[in-house]
Amino acid sequence: MPPSKSKPAARRGAATRARSAASAKSAKSAKSGRSAKPGKPRTRTRAETYINREISLLEFNRRVLEQAKDESIPLLTRLFFLTICSSNLDEFFEVRVAGLKQQVAFRIGAARFDGLTPTAALARIAAIAHDLVDEQYRVLNDTLLPALDAEGIRILRRDDWSARVNAWTARFFADEVMPVLTPIGLDPSHPFPKVLNKSLNFIVSVDGKDAFGREIGLAVVQVPRALPRLIAIPISAGGRKHDFVLLSSVIHEHVADLFPGMKVTGAYQFRVTRNSDLWVDEEEVENLLQALKGELPRRRYGAAVRLEVADNCTDEAVEFLLEQVELGPEDLYRVNGPVNLHRLVALVGAAQRPDLEYPPFVPGLPRRLRGERDIFETLRRGDILLHHPFEAFSPVVELLRAAADDPNVLAIKQTLYRTDAGSALVEALIDAARSGKQVTALVELRARFDEAANIDLATKLEEVGANVVYGIVGYKTHAKMLMIVRREGTKLRRYVHLGTGNYHTGTARAYTDMGLLTANREMGEDVHRVFMQLTGLGKASKLTKLLQSPFTLRKTLFRMIRAEARAAAAGKPARIVAKMNSLSERGIIDELYAASRAGVRIELLVRGVCCLRAGVPGLSENIRVRSIVGRFLEHTRIFWFHGGGEELVYCASADWMSRNLLRRVETCFPIEDARLKRRVIEEGLEPYLADNCQAWDLLPDGSYERAERGKAPRTCAQERLLDSLSG
Repeated sequence: MPPSKSKPAARRGAATRARSAASAKSAKSAKSGRSAKPGKPRTRTRAETYINREISLLEFNRRVLEQAKDESIPLLTRLFFLTICSSNLDEFFEVRVAGLKQQVAFRIGAARFDGLTPTAALARIAAIAHDLVDEQYRVLNDTLLPALDAEGIRILRRDDWSARVNAWTARFFADEVMPVLTPIGLDPSHPFPKVLNKSLNFIVSVDGKDAFGREIGLAVVQVPRALPRLIAIPISAGGRKHDFVLLSSVIHEHVADLFPGMKVTGAYQFRVTRNSDLWVDEEEVENLLQALKGELPRRRYGAAVRLEVADNCTDEAVEFLLEQVELGPEDLYRVNGPVNLHRLVALVGAAQRPDLEYPPFVPGLPRRLRGERDIFETLRRGDILLHHPFEAFSPVVELLRAAADDPNVLAIKQTLYRTDAGSALVEALIDAARSGKQVTALVELRARFDEAANIDLATKLEEVGANVVYGIVGYKTHAKMLMIVRREGTKLRRYVHLGTGNYHTGTARAYTDMGLLTANREMGEDVHRVFMQLTGLGKASKLTKLLQSPFTLRKTLFRMIRAEARAAAAGKPARIVAKMNSLSERGIIDELYAASRAGVRIELLVRGVCCLRAGVPGLSENIRVRSIVGRFLEHTRIFWFHGGGEELVYCASADWMSRNLLRRVETCFPIEDARLKRRVIEEGLEPYLADNCQAWDLLPDGSYERAERGKAPRTCAQERLLDSLSG
């Protein structure tokens, strides 16, 4: 590889579950460590040499928000990036902040390896998150909405409504909205409701007596999710072609109709974010699917972790809301706009302005697959590498369809972590099972926020006779594997697909990933052994080609990093280039620090969380970390080691995180064909190391700065790959 260019207390039931969850997770982590028998990491470095994971994740979302400011990006796509930042922050509070709050509530106060206690981390997070949220709304109000208005796309505020528009919204409210709203007057018989997680609500203050002579003063209006948050104004109602109003504005304007004979003195939208991290004691339940079905409804009503209110909400109303949801002032976010920015994503499709979005593209196909009639014959002639989204995901779908139709195919086994509703892959599995083939689907029920979809998927597959298993207690199955067993003459042959991304045709057009299609005997045998581990019982089998978490991947990474360090210490060429989503595993970080001190040149492409500090003299001056944030979500995991000139190249489903290396089932597969190895390097690594358009460089203090272009020509990795690989 050539050198690159340069206050809250939880309710008693929740408390019990959280304590149990904390102890269960701790036990599982300990078991994971024993089971994996990882290589012993080097001597730990000081806490200040690491970056806190949550703070690093917030920094990633800051980079996403910067995309919304970038005038070189199409306008509606910039709005899309703003909504992505908002939804990312939602999940951050639902999971990461919720977990820290549980630790504080139950006095789990030990600092992590970065030196921050949960209390200290929450204080840092609050300061950064408040700043980030304020910036989101500044970008919306000062930049994006005026730019959209200039393009004839308007979201009309109530002050801008004409008399005709106001009359139309009144009719719309009466006909479409008011019939499904249920205002709740707050009194001893009607206590403050436990509002749904992330739902739109209004706190309304009213004067006067009602029909029963009550002077209550406050009411809550909960807005069902069935109602559209963005509403197009018909031209016949006085709107222009691309005029819209927000549902929150319509309700605010006409909320008095919900309280006849009363005087509404104030109405303020608010939203509560709740703890959404499901917990099931897998070692105690007899049926994981049924247990998760029972636990899923709790996600909507978990402990509150954040309160968002309109910035004009009175102090009295804010104090009342904070008291009701058991949060403190640090958990309050006043916003100048809709309390859920993610809902604005509907405008991207509703505006129908393709000229304000990225131009469409047709994914390409590797030359060997163009016009092929028999994919099995093609694979017998050699491995095929797929690079998504620049190349199509359809060969994987076609392989599974061919297997479902082929009378010589005896068995199909596949892992399913996340997949799309109505997936062609799932339909092929169903067809195969109906035709009498042995179909085994390992469905990961605990894929966060996809639990309900995966329960439905598992049920559908079971109904047609497929063998459905849910993996190993205590270990999520995150590996991406498909194996087809086919009779050819007197022998059986295995055809395999291994990937870095999910079996999801939608994300295959939005995430960068790589997949390997192969009929290699040793690779097929290894995949078979991993499936046997996951569905049966027995000791971990020795694998010939694959590296696997939680058994061999971490310690093999240690070994390869140390080999580069020894080479550098001996004055020999040594280099490591790795690409991943996140880097937070302390042992790996310590090994990289040691390799840097030995003189190894290390270049890391880490899209999101990075707990390693780069460029610190005497520690990591030989380490460079870049983050690429662009049109496509960078999701590929590639690990390259100089290996004494051999150039060892691996693709993997695993990031360099503790959960991936110690608490999940993952696969890491070598790319051995010389031509495909060169493709992985030239497509997956080199363009990103040279990128001066969408790249951010990590500084020693944990902040990021845009890559300097200087006098160099504009180089954008994703654009280059689109040009060279797409159809």
